[in-house]
Amino acid sequence: MLIIKKDPKSISAEAFRTLRTNIQYASFDKEMKVILITSAGPSEGKSTVSSNLALSMTETGKSVLLIDCDLRKPSVHKKFAISNEVGITNFLLGEVTFEKATTLYENRLFIMTAGTIPPNPSEMLSSNKLKSFIKNVSKQFDCVIIDSPPVMAVTDAQILATVSDGVILVVSSGETEKVMALKAKESLMKVNANFLGAVLSKVKPEHSKGYGYYAYD
Repeated sequence: MLIIKKDPKSISAEAFRTLRTNIQYASFDKEMKVILITSAGPSEGKSTVSSNLALSMTETGKSVLLIDCDLRKPSVHKKFAISNEVGITNFLLGEVTFEKATTLYENRLFIMTAGTIPPNPSEMLSSNKLKSFIKNVSKQFDCVIIDSPPVMAVTDAQILATVSDGVILVVSSGETEKVMALKAKESLMKVNANFLGAVLSKVKPEHSKGYGYYAYD
């Protein structure tokens, strides 16, 4: 559901632009270049949010790298209908170059899919090679958006939060229990993540007037 591309004048598309602006003004002391998108549980809309946010960032002329770091159940490649044959795992293992592992989608948006599913996702994501990679691409691109696994499922999101400038938690309307959302936030705060806020997804159109944002997964 690439609403930014499919229906750029819709309420949802405008809401993603508002989210983009809020992130840009989230800190006056440090530029928000590496943004982690996660959720408490599965199927809450994090990949939809990360994909549309990436597209909205390019509208301002920024070069954006969207990385699918959900090495257990990747879905970014499905959103953009591109191949997942090679991706970040293959790059980190030295099997392909950065150019081979990324796809130039359009308008300065580069996408690095997950690639081959590894037997040890957490070890790969906590490696020094991954940390060095994120540091390098943050210098090459105006913005790096990381799509990660749910917080409560595995430790991957906590690991990735330590190499990110800010973290956004996607919460599904009518699905995510309040206690789970709070626990997810607490888990991120335990690793000193810069928690920027939450995005409410899957709000029904008839209930959306009271919210500044809604989106479908």
